[in-house]
Amino acid sequence: MNRYEGRRVLITGGGSGIGQATVLRVLAEGGSVVAADVSERGLRDTAEKAAGYADRLTTLVIDVADEASVRAGVAAATAALGGLDVLVNAAGILRSSHAHQTSLEEFTRVLRVNLVGTFLVIREAIPALLAGRDAAVVNFSSTSAAFAHPYMAAYAASKGGIQSMTHALASEYAGRGIRFTAVQPGSISSGMTDGSGASGTSSGPGLPADADMTLFAKLSPALGQGFAGPETVASVVAMLGSRDGAFITGTEIRVDGGTHF
Repeated sequence: MNRYEGRRVLITGGGSGIGQATVLRVLAEGGSVVAADVSERGLRDTAEKAAGYADRLTTLVIDVADEASVRAGVAAATAALGGLDVLVNAAGILRSSHAHQTSLEEFTRVLRVNLVGTFLVIREAIPALLAGRDAAVVNFSSTSAAFAHPYMAAYAASKGGIQSMTHALASEYAGRGIRFTAVQPGSISSGMTDGSGASGTSSGPGLPADADMTLFAKLSPALGQGFAGPETVASVVAMLGSRDGAFITGTEIRVDGGTHF
């Protein structure tokens, strides 16, 4: 299946987890990809895993929380690809703490990377997407945007903002040929959830030492298969960014194994 043959794709957070899995999936389907991440080590790992597609992969260091880095990075990505058809905003961080012990710096850092970072990349990419073919943007929300995930107030706020922003952008650009959708991963094993990610934008949850783990009892996937791998979400992202998703915009798709019926 070569749904991405001839398509030019920028994927942030491409150094680990779901972002990396999406890079590998799109390359396997024939796409040309710029994998961006704040972590050079993560990008080297992605390049090693994608060695068979080296002719269609470019890696690029971008800090999505830094406006100048995003502006220069998106311009470089577009130049390397010769245009842009699909943007996947997978870069993000997860921090967990008791709300009453969360500093303003910690709270705003999560918002800066997840919400503001997603906005900055979209803003800089829109001119190229308007000139692209069957343009699509896939953002990363989370099940935490609509369901209670304890100790994750900042993360939930950032992902709820991304979800709302996705709807607004879908409305604004529907008539100009850009689709905007979001995925809501939940119960997915990745560097972000287990703390093993190489990417500097995919740190583990770091639950408080006195966290009440009974609060997480309802966050188990109903399918009884345990946490799924990042490739589970990557397959949905690949569909949304391809022509198979041509009639989907302004909505989100939950990928959580039935954790939240």
